[in-house]
Amino acid sequence: MGDKKLKVLAVCGMGLGSSLVLKMTIEKALKELNLEGEVQTADIVTAKGASLDADLIITSKELAEQFGSVSVPIVTVKNYVDVKEFVEGIKKILNL
Repeated sequence: MGDKKLKVLAVCGMGLGSSLVLKMTIEKALKELNLEGEVQTADIVTAKGASLDADLIITSKELAEQFGSVSVPIVTVKNYVDVKEFVEGIKKILNL
């Protein structure tokens, strides 16, 4: 990614508790991958508009299906606290 700061959107159903857990896990995964990033939280409705400014979206499979066709890559996760799952998903999407 070079010197670019990655803009990541952590999306949950309501944009409250679970998105904060997502945010913390994303930040740990980015650190493990030596990537600099800015993580924002959002509910699914807000995220559809905010995704236009994001480089990456991380959410559950169920919510990812609600995005329809967006041009932003989406990483789906099952366990919101499993840093390894996040690292693997980010690596796969970003071809690292």
